[in-house]
Amino acid sequence: MAAAAALEAAAPTDALWGLVHDFVMGQQEGPADQVAADVKSGNYTVLQVVEALGSSLENPEPRTRARGIQLLSQVLLQCHSLLLEKEVVHLILFYENRLKDHHLVIPSVLQGLKALSLCVALPPGLAVSVLKAIFQEVHVQSLPQVDRHTVYNIITNFMRTREEELKGLGADFTFGFIQVMDGEKDPRNLLVAFHIVHDLISRDYSLGPFVEELFEVTSCYFPIDFTPPPNDPYGIQREDLILSLRSVLASTPRFAEFLLPLLIEKVDSEILSAKLDSLQTLNACCAVYGQKELKDFLPSLWASIRREVFQTASERVEAEGLAALHSLTVCLSRSVLSADAEDLLDSFLSNILQDCRHHLCEPDMKLVWPSAKLLQAAAGASARACDCITSNVLPLLLEQFHKHSQSSQRRTILEMLLGFLKLQEKWSYEDKDQRPLNGFKDQLCSMVFMALTGPSTQLQLVGIHTLTVLGAQPDLLSSEDLELAVGHLYRLSFLEEDSQSCRVAALEASGTLAALYPVAFSSHLVPKLAEELRVGESDLTRGDGPTQCSRHLCCLQALSAISTHPSIVRETLPLLLQHLCQVNKGNMVARSSDVIAVCQSLKQVAEKCQQDPDCCWYFHQTAIPCLLALAVQASMPEKEPSVMRKVLLEDEVLAAMVSVIGTATTHLSPELAAQSVTHIVPLFLDGNVSFLPENSFPSRFQPFQDDSSGQRRLVALLMAFVCSLPRNVEIPQLNQLMRELLELSCCHSCPFSSTAAAKCFAGLLNKHPAGQQLDEFLQLAMDKVEAGLGSGPCRGQAFTLLLWVTKALVLRYHPLSSCLTTRLMGLLSDPELGPAAADGFSLLMSDCTDVLTRAGHAEVRIMFRQRFFTDNVPALVQGFHAAPQDVKPNYLKGLSHVLNRLPKPVLLPELPTLLSLLLEALSCPDCVVQLSTLSCLQPLLLEAPQVMSLHVDTLVTKFLNLSSSPSMAVRIAALQCMHALTRLPTPVLLPYKPQVIRALAKPLDDKKRLVRKEAVSARGEWFLLGSPGS
Repeated sequence: MAAAAALEAAAPTDALWGLVHDFVMGQQEGPADQVAADVKSGNYTVLQVVEALGSSLENPEPRTRARGIQLLSQVLLQCHSLLLEKEVVHLILFYENRLKDHHLVIPSVLQGLKALSLCVALPPGLAVSVLKAIFQEVHVQSLPQVDRHTVYNIITNFMRTREEELKGLGADFTFGFIQVMDGEKDPRNLLVAFHIVHDLISRDYSLGPFVEELFEVTSCYFPIDFTPPPNDPYGIQREDLILSLRSVLASTPRFAEFLLPLLIEKVDSEILSAKLDSLQTLNACCAVYGQKELKDFLPSLWASIRREVFQTASERVEAEGLAALHSLTVCLSRSVLSADAEDLLDSFLSNILQDCRHHLCEPDMKLVWPSAKLLQAAAGASARACDCITSNVLPLLLEQFHKHSQSSQRRTILEMLLGFLKLQEKWSYEDKDQRPLNGFKDQLCSMVFMALTGPSTQLQLVGIHTLTVLGAQPDLLSSEDLELAVGHLYRLSFLEEDSQSCRVAALEASGTLAALYPVAFSSHLVPKLAEELRVGESDLTRGDGPTQCSRHLCCLQALSAISTHPSIVRETLPLLLQHLCQVNKGNMVARSSDVIAVCQSLKQVAEKCQQDPDCCWYFHQTAIPCLLALAVQASMPEKEPSVMRKVLLEDEVLAAMVSVIGTATTHLSPELAAQSVTHIVPLFLDGNVSFLPENSFPSRFQPFQDDSSGQRRLVALLMAFVCSLPRNVEIPQLNQLMRELLELSCCHSCPFSSTAAAKCFAGLLNKHPAGQQLDEFLQLAMDKVEAGLGSGPCRGQAFTLLLWVTKALVLRYHPLSSCLTTRLMGLLSDPELGPAAADGFSLLMSDCTDVLTRAGHAEVRIMFRQRFFTDNVPALVQGFHAAPQDVKPNYLKGLSHVLNRLPKPVLLPELPTLLSLLLEALSCPDCVVQLSTLSCLQPLLLEAPQVMSLHVDTLVTKFLNLSSSPSMAVRIAALQCMHALTRLPTPVLLPYKPQVIRALAKPLDDKKRLVRKEAVSARGEWFLLGSPGS
């Protein structure tokens, strides 16, 4: 028995000896992992491994010793967590002793120490002992890169886990690390070394007398000049090193006396990257510096920054110079001064004013804007700086404005002044009298009003922006100033077409200021606009010319623009609705464009109300009943048909009303929406008109029963409302409503009504929760679709219903969507419906504006397009190959629509298999297919040039042929693709250059300007192809 036990104990030991021998003598790498695994599993202990390595560790041959230590180190790297404290002590002593061994042994020793530095069981004091040994025995910079990286890792590990012990070394630790790092060149190691230096400073390690040495050992790399090698597996970028070094240099004020002269030297150099890096580093330093550190260098810093902003040809250098000046001023502003200390901020700002102020008097000279930018950069740093500079600059600019009479000069001066005024918005003043603008208010207002009445549109534009900024200053403008401002904005809102930009700016300013001063706008502008609207109504009644129509449109736009405050909305909304009522009463020579203009203004008001729940509800309960009442009244049968009333039933007008109702509904709370739905759904199902204003109609309102198309057309308004409701709002009589919509959707007498009903049905299906009732609705819809698609006059309407139901289900990932999509694909071969089915894929993939929108609370799953592509494009491709020749264009058209609306990252991997079909689609005679395919190919030419270059011969031929297409849109798209072709590899394109340049001469004489413009651009790029520098 004893003998058997001895044999069992000897067997593992023999196996371990065998593994050690294979690794050390046999130079095999696998045994190291096997030994580590056995140690982890408990088959061996670390002590047994050391015993097995005994002869190797004492071998007189350095390579054998190194191999033995390497095995031990690799085991420790994987098993360091299993070590006991006693074992760690002995191993540390062993490894420290081996640091004195032959240089071939050192790399393996460092790996072992790295493993031990990760030990939780490391006794106190040993971390210091290890680092002292490394500092004393190892010349780190003579080691290979990997071994130097190991040393940095050991130091990092100890700093993370043994911080207090290392701090006990005092400045000796800092000095030791300086010796380790000195001369490092590898970027992989520098990133770790910079991180260690940053931690030394930020964690308050003692730097002792070695501050300058630590600065020198890091600043020698500034500015970073590193270009990563191609296909660098480590992924280290120049920017990584720049940011890492900057975090070191800007981490302590103690570097200031050494760093600031270096930064000034580099800013004054001729190297662009050095200038940028130095200015960005200065910017970062200002966050930790104070007046004490900056005091001696301020004149030199200011001179360097001024020179760069005044003379540089680089916008980036100018921007960084301005940012550095801003940071310097912030730093000087936040320093707390003792009573007898010099205020460096005042003297610094005085220097800036002295060097820049006089340039502001020369609005035509090149230094006027650099000077203004420097002053504004400093003024934006603090309230003190802003007050100092503003009080010096404003009087000068006001004087210069009146001194110069040319509009261009005045515009320059006003633009500079606008920049200083905008800075005032950053600071708040508790005492009204402390505001620096108060003393200049009258002069500023006078100057702005003078600009607003000037002859130059550009000067007026700047004046409008300046007025907006002045108005944003609390309690600055008096009631008289506001009345004058409102008067000017009113006048500017009615400028002619050639001053369109100025008019748009005036409307935007009116909206901004109306939100701040609702009383002034209600008192002075709303009455003027109301009067203008009444004059416009009388002009329309007489049928006056286009000028009055233009003023009428401007008035409507102004009313919507100023509706930015709830109190103003309560005045403007009734005005707009009352104006719309005049159309229905037949008092005006109304055109659909006039009604659409009112609806557009109402929609804009509704959008402005969406942020305020009370205002949103006011708009909804005021506007929606009024619009519905007008539409119901217009739909009523009359003995003598009125052309003016029927305007309200035109497709474009109803579409405009749909957008108003949808916008007014989407932001309602579920509680308020539930109140509204109890009125509007019964109106359409039961003819309950009790909630409508002026609800005495000559006959009953029955849009689902009445045979006249007038009432049926109003289902579009029902669609706008119910398809914009929050999903959790319960719709009354839903079962009846869905059946009525389904019935109307297949009515062939009025395509507009049937399409609206189909869209409404689809919108409700999309939001309906899964369950039995949804399944019933879907079955009813499928029965209706199949019956309608069979034969007869309703095929088109049944197809439209199929299309919208499919879209509703595709958006929510409903399981039935795949069956409906397959049915749709089957219709591509239908002689009558095939082209429409192909266009239907465009609808499935695109976003709608009135129904099935995220804004309208529809269930739209993310990446539905990607899923649709994955599920259906293979079937489309297969169907194309199997289809008869006369049907293939339909498949190409459908495929083109899907690919055109697919995110390009999804399409790129599939491009090699689909590109041949896209190229074939370019030969399809259908202009829609051509345009869709060209739109799909253009970004692919830019993003996948290697794949596209394989087909360059076909691409060039087809694009050139399409550049002569009868369709202007196709010609433009083809020329844009010819332009994009130049992004392909130049050697591939050069053989085609003469042919393309000759062919592109023809579209240069195209009768359409936009085509000629694209031809010039494309031909120019082909001319430059292959030339030096292209």
